[in-house]
Amino acid sequence: MSLPLPTGEPVGRVPLVPKKANTNGHAVKTYLLENVSEFRELSEIRQKGWNNPQGDAFFQRQRQMADKPDEKTSKFFHGLMLKIAREFQSGTKAFTMRKGQPDSGEQTLVLDMCMAPGGFLKVALDRNPGSRAVAFSLPVHVGGHEVRAPSELMERVDVNFLDITMLAADMGVEQIPQDHPEASMFLPRQMEPGQMFDLILCDGQVLRTHARAPYREPREARRLTCTQLAIGLEHMRPGGTMIVLLHKAEAWDTVCLLRRFRQFSRVRLFKPRAGHSKRSSFYLVATDVQSRKPRALEALARWKMVWRVATFGSDDEYAQVVHDPEVNAEELLAEFGPELVRLGRPVWKIQKESLAEAPFIKGKK
Repeated sequence: MSLPLPTGEPVGRVPLVPKKANTNGHAVKTYLLENVSEFRELSEIRQKGWNNPQGDAFFQRQRQMADKPDEKTSKFFHGLMLKIAREFQSGTKAFTMRKGQPDSGEQTLVLDMCMAPGGFLKVALDRNPGSRAVAFSLPVHVGGHEVRAPSELMERVDVNFLDITMLAADMGVEQIPQDHPEASMFLPRQMEPGQMFDLILCDGQVLRTHARAPYREPREARRLTCTQLAIGLEHMRPGGTMIVLLHKAEAWDTVCLLRRFRQFSRVRLFKPRAGHSKRSSFYLVATDVQSRKPRALEALARWKMVWRVATFGSDDEYAQVVHDPEVNAEELLAEFGPELVRLGRPVWKIQKESLAEAPFIKGKK
């Protein structure tokens, strides 16, 4: 299954690559502004929202509801995630594994890196009769979400309540520096070396409610992303599917990640309309993942290295890893720019249309 071909720009037009830009991120944005009408229109609407204090208030209310939900709100959010997952399945069929169907004689195995509340995993298991899962979830007592999956579903899930960013052994680090502030908090290996899965869910994000040491804040998002991707890819059976939650398809780090996945899998993007459509979030759907190809092994090694530096490295070491790209924007856009336009156009279109209807954009209170 492939996304529709790009529309809205003159047929046959070759996207222009900016010749000069202050940063790689600026170069990508300039390229998209010049070549993608949906991104131009979204950028204008975003600017209008940023200039309106009502926009800040709107998203602040949403954050407060997410951070301190009562029982009714928790049920609502779980229901919303189920709705998003079903829309996702309807639009992509990404949750359905061929080997998990009744006539295949094989069992689908699912790995969910950040399970709670469990909507995505429920849909994945429902679509694959007889399937089983291994899941990780941040404990509720340190700020994680409550698992709301039904008990009959949980009988098919081996769930581990822990902070996956502390899985040092699984990330290739056996010896922990004794002077590390949380040396005793790192966890032993959770996954067996040959343990393989057909479907990997990597939709975790840093929770504001997570009680963690202050020193971790500047690097936590990158540590979480690298943990999910590295462990997921290492335990991906060749030919399987990985679903990854991302933000801002135009951001430099995101563009580099999409390009990397394209080197060893089939890539498409999906942004649901059922929920979070005003936000920049979307999902990467990587199918036919060739997890043992050289490019995949390079990606795995890099994600483990970045996690190691983000966890144990100095500020200078971390800055060097973050700001020393493997490719510059001009090279990336020449190679991947047209594909980025094709992949990103539906994502920007949906966010643009949703934001345009927001009360703080339309001038309603």
